[in-house]
Amino acid sequence: MKAGDELPPLTIPLTRTLIVAGAVASRDYQDVHHDAELAREKGSPDIFMNILTTNGLVGRYITDCFGPRAVLRKVAIRLGAPNYPGDTMTLTGTVTEVDGDTAQVRVVGANRLGRHVTGTVTVTVSAGVPR
Repeated sequence: MKAGDELPPLTIPLTRTLIVAGAVASRDYQDVHHDAELAREKGSPDIFMNILTTNGLVGRYITDCFGPRAVLRKVAIRLGAPNYPGDTMTLTGTVTEVDGDTAQVRVVGANRLGRHVTGTVTVTVSAGVPR
């Protein structure tokens, strides 16, 4: 791994079930994440994904790319365009820095509305990490 390496993209179908299950699993019971009617009353066209689900998907993307010995050290993300049911989010990543067995990766997740998530993940891939 070296600076400039691009990770393979990961395409995630944004199902209603994924959005609701992510909110429930992260104990985020805000109605905009599970009740379409109340989300519309608040000005959204539908329910939308919460940041904790997005954070989990970013983490999954990195560990899938770097393998079972990858350890996430830091995940710093910022949300942009909402993830709505029926759309698709594609995650991409570029290694920006490498120091020994630790890398920083710039991650972008985009959907049809634009960038849903941008951020940086610090990951260590160590042969000594048991799995």
